[in-house]
Amino acid sequence: MSRIDLTAANVTVEAADGSPRIILHPTTLTLTEQRIAVIGANGSGKSTLLRLLNGLVLPSAGAVSVDGLDTAASGREVRQRVGFVFTDPLSQLVMPTPLEDLELSLRRSHPSARDRRSAALAVLNGYGLADLAQNSVYELSGGERQLVALATVLAVEPRVLVLDEPSTLLDLRNTKLLRQLLAGLEQQVILSTHDLDLALDCTRVLVVDGGQIVFDGPAPDAVQHYRGMCS
Repeated sequence: MSRIDLTAANVTVEAADGSPRIILHPTTLTLTEQRIAVIGANGSGKSTLLRLLNGLVLPSAGAVSVDGLDTAASGREVRQRVGFVFTDPLSQLVMPTPLEDLELSLRRSHPSARDRRSAALAVLNGYGLADLAQNSVYELSGGERQLVALATVLAVEPRVLVLDEPSTLLDLRNTKLLRQLLAGLEQQVILSTHDLDLALDCTRVLVVDGGQIVFDGPAPDAVQHYRGMCS
């Protein structure tokens, strides 16, 4: 399985509006486990922490590195290694159909339009989405959209997959399908979630509260700690 050195060194994130509000307090982490979850209440800083990992958010102080590459100085190279899946797939799917979105993802690795289309169809087929290749993304169910978004990210073979609350818009059947898919990936997976069963699939879980990591440990212990906070 793929692993990568993800390190945050005394990282702080301040509000972008110029106010003195701290979104993420000084944080130092090294993330090497194959499956890591981040849990906490809405607004706790989970999404900010995840977005630091591929340079979608840059630290106000400190540094984040991926295999020795600084996310601020080498954002493009970092994002080639770390793929990011957003909570709402419609914020990620920018083309009219799944096929066109896959072709967009594959434009660098497959310069030939014919090869690119064949590769895109193969990816969709691998995820059971071939019949939806030419459908409008707006006609797809939430689960289908999430699978297409995942496919577009995984098509470029990142070494790390970061997912921000991937099961939020999914029903029970599609959440089960997502869990099965993630369990079979070779990539290192780091995700934020409110689904504690999904968190329990992971080896390590971080509990975030008020912009700080208040617990960091094995999944059962972290979930128990979080349940205690919420009781």
